[in-house]
Amino acid sequence: MASLATVADLILARHGETDWNAERRFQGHADPPLNAKGLAQAEALAERLAGRDLRAIYSSDLRRAAQTAAVVGDRLGLAVVKLPALREIDVGEWSGLTVAEVIERYPDGYARHRAGGDGWTAGETHAQLTERIVRAASEIAREHPAGAILVVAHGAALRALLAHAEGIDLSEFRRNSAPIENGAVATIAIEDGRVRRLD
Repeated sequence: MASLATVADLILARHGETDWNAERRFQGHADPPLNAKGLAQAEALAERLAGRDLRAIYSSDLRRAAQTAAVVGDRLGLAVVKLPALREIDVGEWSGLTVAEVIERYPDGYARHRAGGDGWTAGETHAQLTERIVRAASEIAREHPAGAILVVAHGAALRALLAHAEGIDLSEFRRNSAPIENGAVATIAIEDGRVRRLD
């Protein structure tokens, strides 16, 4: 008899707001905490997911994601598994700079970035990010082959995963889709290693 397909639903949530988000600073692997608005967004996420039968919660090990996930975990009685593989893209020399500062110091790089390419030179490429985040999501799905799992991560990381789920090149996805807001949620399914978007 043929084996039944296994389907894991990954609920993807972006962390709550930090002061750096509010100041339009590139964060990357920097580790600012949630601000008051971000904590409220985490509470709203917990309320939104209160009725869901989550099997597990995973988050980036960066504080803004881990804090967001912890609020949900406390509400649902689930421990949070922190994975460095779920971190935001490493923005290299842009880390801590505002958009205005990047435009002033690295105008060519910012133009490449806006066009869907790689702007910084000392950090991680978007191709490296995609490989990392897709592998991490697939490993989570293998650990929990059925049911719903919350994954709290970061804007660029989640866009890379959603682009992959939709079968769209990340550069095209970045050019044509709006940024993911703090606290926003999307869902993908991973079925026998294949990733597809549900909403």
